[in-house]
Amino acid sequence: MERSEEHEEIAEPSTGALRSRLSNRPDPFLVVCRCFGFVTSLIAILCVVVNVLAAIRSFRDSHDLFDGIFRCYAVVISCFVVLVETEWGFILKFSKVLEFWAGRGMLQIFVAVMTRAFPDYMTQKKDLLLLQNIASYMLLACGLIYVICGVLCIGFLKRARQKKEISREQAVKDLEEIDRRREELEQMLVEHRSRDDV
Repeated sequence: MERSEEHEEIAEPSTGALRSRLSNRPDPFLVVCRCFGFVTSLIAILCVVVNVLAAIRSFRDSHDLFDGIFRCYAVVISCFVVLVETEWGFILKFSKVLEFWAGRGMLQIFVAVMTRAFPDYMTQKKDLLLLQNIASYMLLACGLIYVICGVLCIGFLKRARQKKEISREQAVKDLEEIDRRREELEQMLVEHRSRDDV
């Protein structure tokens, strides 16, 4: 009886220590990757806004119908870049090439070039031109970073660390479930003993 109590005393702190060790440390590499993905999403949203404004001006001023259609395609592809950066499983399931960082970077570079392309009449609209330049060059920089990191296989490293983080979270959940089950069994044991004593 004493031996089992000692065993419980030893097992309890080790389980708690293991749980705290597993759950308290977020992976700094994954945090940096998530921050970079968030920044890229914001820049892609800026590209969406710029292309929407350019399309509205193009259709409203009836300068060039083809430029308006081109801008509409740029809006759709920019929205797709935003969805890819959320790493939504549904999107990545149907576009396997975008799981790789090099493919994702090339898509971003394409959107940056589409955003930067402007007809001659845009030179009169300095505010929109400046916004287009900022959005396109920032997304171009993000795309180049993605391509370089993809060539260096950093995307695979991120995926491996994500799997490790998921398995760590699962281990914490399993430990919590074991603790809960142990408490239930201890409660049942106490109730059983109290019945036997009566």
